[in-house]
Amino acid sequence: MAALLSIEGLKCAYQSQTVLDGVALSMEQGEIACLLGPSGCGKTTVLRAIAGFISPLAGQVRLGEQVISSPDQVVPPEKRGMGMVFQDYALFPHLSIADNIAFGLSGLGRVEKRKRIQEVLDLVELPDLSTRYPHELSGGQQQRVALARALAPDPRLLLMDEPFSNLDTDLRRQLSQEVRDILKQRGIAAIMVTHDQQEAFTISDKIGILSAGKVQQWGTPEQLYYQPATPEVAAFVGKGELFGGKVNEVMAVETELGLLEFAEPLGVDGGCDVQLFLRPGDLYLSHDGGVPGEIVGSEFQGSQTLYRVRLGSGREVEVLEQGLHRYPEGERLSVHVTAHRPIIFSSCPTR
Repeated sequence: MAALLSIEGLKCAYQSQTVLDGVALSMEQGEIACLLGPSGCGKTTVLRAIAGFISPLAGQVRLGEQVISSPDQVVPPEKRGMGMVFQDYALFPHLSIADNIAFGLSGLGRVEKRKRIQEVLDLVELPDLSTRYPHELSGGQQQRVALARALAPDPRLLLMDEPFSNLDTDLRRQLSQEVRDILKQRGIAAIMVTHDQQEAFTISDKIGILSAGKVQQWGTPEQLYYQPATPEVAAFVGKGELFGGKVNEVMAVETELGLLEFAEPLGVDGGCDVQLFLRPGDLYLSHDGGVPGEIVGSEFQGSQTLYRVRLGSGREVEVLEQGLHRYPEGERLSVHVTAHRPIIFSSCPTR
């Protein structure tokens, strides 16, 4: 059976500026996916190509068995069976909430339309607001209305362009989880654009990291976090640093943080030069053994503290320590590595 959405070799440009070049991904019915990447990487352009707002120079977008975008053929947006949720909600200020939702419902009788409106308002937990107007609602309520309007026609695929970016952090997290629950309840597939890693991890079954006009990696949040394809992907989905090293005969890695041994196989041969990616939580501090360092700054985060430590080489690294104990600035101690699952990049052949 064909994937619900399949993109192959997609190339798009604005005037003479190529924005996407060879984008490829696919997703199944009921999956929720995110396109994640820095501003200007082409995330929204992918969404616009899926929606039918722009035509590709090369490649194709397929919905099920049907090609809906190619250089020779572009199915109009209104005939694609997709819903769209925009960053700015895009609600009509002069229409009531019920009329905003009804705007996308055609071909239904009055009674059926009213029933559908109430159904989606119940779904987004705004059952009694049908007669209100957008300006009478909070930002979070307006975003729920925008979601209800997009869901009302029962789309095959929902497209969301940074839908929570205008909301505060706590509300973003709450709505991300609520939207995921709603989509899973209805079995509706969705693809969302965001630059917020935590948001992507909260809502997604699959994540695509975009950079330089291509999808650098497409996979589950766990795959991207624990098995990043490139150092750029590793850095984007989890704050950390690269440490150069060499693998010795007994499969340990010699680095400026000492000789590091791991329980899991490294996947490369002895003698290989490698880049080891370590996150702040992969390091810990003590007064015994390890590599000497000095505390040069700290950030208290409640149940944990993020320390900046200057090594003897002059390099500064971040170390995330759990618990309440705190080391003062200027204290000298040792840095240790606790990573159980190595993230290693190497030009040596993998095995």
